[in-house]
Amino acid sequence: MAKKIFSGVQPTGNLHLGNYLGAIKHFVGLQNEEDNSCIYCVVDLHAITLKQDPKKLKNNIRETAATFIASGLDPNKSILFNQSLVPAHSEGSWILSCVGRMGWLNRMTQFKEKAGKDKEKASVGLYIYPVLMASDILLYDATHVPVGDDQKQHLELCRDIAQKFNNEYKCPDFLRPPEPLIQKHFSRIMSLKDGTKKMSKSDIAEGSRINLTDNEDQIANKIKKAKTDNDTLPGNEDGLKGRPEAENLMGIYSSLSNQNITDTLNEFEGKNFSELKNKLSEVIVTKLSPISKEIKKLLSDKNYIDQILEDGAAKAQDISSIKVKKIKEIVGF
Repeated sequence: MAKKIFSGVQPTGNLHLGNYLGAIKHFVGLQNEEDNSCIYCVVDLHAITLKQDPKKLKNNIRETAATFIASGLDPNKSILFNQSLVPAHSEGSWILSCVGRMGWLNRMTQFKEKAGKDKEKASVGLYIYPVLMASDILLYDATHVPVGDDQKQHLELCRDIAQKFNNEYKCPDFLRPPEPLIQKHFSRIMSLKDGTKKMSKSDIAEGSRINLTDNEDQIANKIKKAKTDNDTLPGNEDGLKGRPEAENLMGIYSSLSNQNITDTLNEFEGKNFSELKNKLSEVIVTKLSPISKEIKKLLSDKNYIDQILEDGAAKAQDISSIKVKKIKEIVGF
């Protein structure tokens, strides 16, 4: 069945292996499925819910777009743009925020996590950004949204807002509640230093992650120093229980090798971590080196990246402006 896909990635800069395996690789696969219509957005409006350096933000927007393209997203097949170029997102968000309810937002766990202990000093934008996320999705009549575990709650909020708008304004099916598209395997890549923590750019330990721009020596060194335990590798999934580092490294190997975890377990059963690490380094270098080189090539021509984003924004605006115009008519503007 044909799907209308929408998803966004914040321009944090210096994307890593977790971003690639957890999102970007999945985006490329969805793009290449027959009859799918895909819209991918660099969500820069979401990024400023936390203070950003303006110059770095501009560069991060370009770097995120370049990473998408270098990884296989084709601007001729998918719409690729940055959110701030399309005013309908903000306009739609305000109207939908008047439909959403404080109680719904109070239940959002991500705000509590990002705001930390002193919630009074958090920005209003951080509190209400799930409504902007709903606007992002609903303006394009997306049928499916790729989400990780940390975003499922926000997608439920999006569905609630769509249903309440439709009921309140007596326009059944006008805003389409989207379905989650959850990647079943290898969607959550963990730190190389602690298999219980998600791989993250914010981790102060550089060796905790593989950056997509790392060179061959950096990759090999980080994998060599990755945390392990003292046992040999198991031959079945039950043997991975309670061994987060083994599960993480074997999951990364499986995903990059495009094979299921059972095949990986059979390949390394009874072997030492050193053998897995050697092969894992090879497969990461093979997969990421072409992407890294292409990112650097694309970023050498900023005008080219900017033009792709502007062209994508024009296409996105053509779609979203029609939807937001209808929303305004429904509410009485």
